[in-house]
Amino acid sequence: MAAPRPTRDQFAAFRPIQTRWMDNDMYGHMNNVVHYSLFDTAVNGWLIEQGVLDPMTSDSYGLVVETGCRYFAEMQFPDVVHAGLRIARIGSSSVRFEVGLFRNDEPEAAAEGFFVHVYVDRATHRPVPIEGARRAAFETLCL
Repeated sequence: MAAPRPTRDQFAAFRPIQTRWMDNDMYGHMNNVVHYSLFDTAVNGWLIEQGVLDPMTSDSYGLVVETGCRYFAEMQFPDVVHAGLRIARIGSSSVRFEVGLFRNDEPEAAAEGFFVHVYVDRATHRPVPIEGARRAAFETLCL
């Protein structure tokens, strides 16, 4: 039996993202690869808004080491996607973000995905601990 579709109340924060004309494929719905772009946009946008990532100057940043997606329903342009964010696990140098993609005002997710980031030093690319303001920000997404 398939797991139930996630609902909005299962996420701690939301970011609206407008779909684009080019997101539709020849079948008239959003191409699968676009879902991963929306996950990436939602997570990195949130990190930047929280002040825990400057893509050009941060001493450390998260590298994606694992991703996944489950698809439940179609989305297409001109839908507005509401990306729900939560964190399932914070380790010493890694974090698992989970993202629900909600079509317009629908209560159940059209897709659900995850990213595992390992935080690395910008210069050495070696793992570094998640500490301070970054860890505190992450904790706000834990339910």
